Amino acid sequence: MPCNDLRELRDRLDALDDDLVSLVARRMELVAEIGRVKRAAGRPDRDQGREDEVMARARKAAVRVGVPPELAVSLLQSLVRASLQVQEQDRVVARGSGAGRTALVIGGEGRMGRWFGRFLRSQGFRVISADPAGPADPADQADHVADWHGLEVSPDVIVVAAPLEATGRILRELADSRPRGLVFDVGSLKSPLRGAFEALVAAGVRVASVHPMFGPDVALLSGRHVIFVDVGVPVATQEAKVLFAATMADVVDMSLDDHDRVIGYVLGMSHALNIAFFTALARSKLDAASLDSISSTTFDAQMDVASRVARENPRLYYEIQALNAHGRAPLEALRQAIEEVVGKVVHGDEAGFVSLMEIGREYLDGLRARTVSAP
Repeated sequence: MPCNDLRELRDRLDALDDDLVSLVARRMELVAEIGRVKRAAGRPDRDQGREDEVMARARKAAVRVGVPPELAVSLLQSLVRASLQVQEQDRVVARGSGAGRTALVIGGEGRMGRWFGRFLRSQGFRVISADPAGPADPADQADHVADWHGLEVSPDVIVVAAPLEATGRILRELADSRPRGLVFDVGSLKSPLRGAFEALVAAGVRVASVHPMFGPDVALLSGRHVIFVDVGVPVATQEAKVLFAATMADVVDMSLDDHDRVIGYVLGMSHALNIAFFTALARSKLDAASLDSISSTTFDAQMDVASRVARENPRLYYEIQALNAHGRAPLEALRQAIEEVVGKVVHGDEAGFVSLMEIGREYLDGLRARTVSAP
């Protein structure tokens, strides 16, 4: 094909891409208006029936014009997710529950600390970040302190977003200072903080415990879980929930021990599995290029998860493993399961191997069915 013809075709494609982006912008404007109408009518942002209808229409339209239906659905799913994000953020801003109030985020320059800073600012809070590391953004210098002790402002909300051992120390110091505002941590484990919670309750502090089950890069809370642990002050737990009331997050109530017992499997075991996976690969010394050239769908999916785990904070992940009073049982269960799989293969036990897969399939199918049928 002559170069001039190729350039002309690419120019036409670029223009079409520009039109697509413009259409997305128009769609987002319409989405924002729909969100305002929903808020005025007291209706929730998310309507699963409407989303199903949108996907069905996308499939039919794709077939009609000769586009792969999976491509159309994937495109619409991305647009719907972006739409929900716009509506959720607008709802949080419109609620404005933090107007005229101050929030202190201790450990505010860590990744989750910065997330909570943005989240609280969007609600109208004036956010003070306390972190000896200094502000990540120089523009935030005015609302940053290296040390929260002796702060002249009396915060309405205090969020502790520090490593677990530091969190325990900070909570005990807060028990000594007896702040008037709501206090909550966002730690991945709660049992190591039990003594600090008891000290805060004894001091008459409104304390709760929160565990956001998502990372700092998450923008949309729809479909995400936020766990609330009542540590002895129910009114404080309710206050913490109010901060998330305008979002579409799924609220989960758990006791302290139940939280750490479940987290041992949800985080501890899944982290250990992925760490073992990439450790075995690293020690195999297989060439990365050769793995890419023959990788399978399952391998690629596992590599994607393992790669994300490998990029996380290793000290935080060690804390989740080592400091959980209920963490040994899941690790032992994982070890036994791996040994059992290996044993079935080494001893040529095909029936036993098949049985393991059938038991797992039945469990996972049942779990999926309960998830789909949940309201």
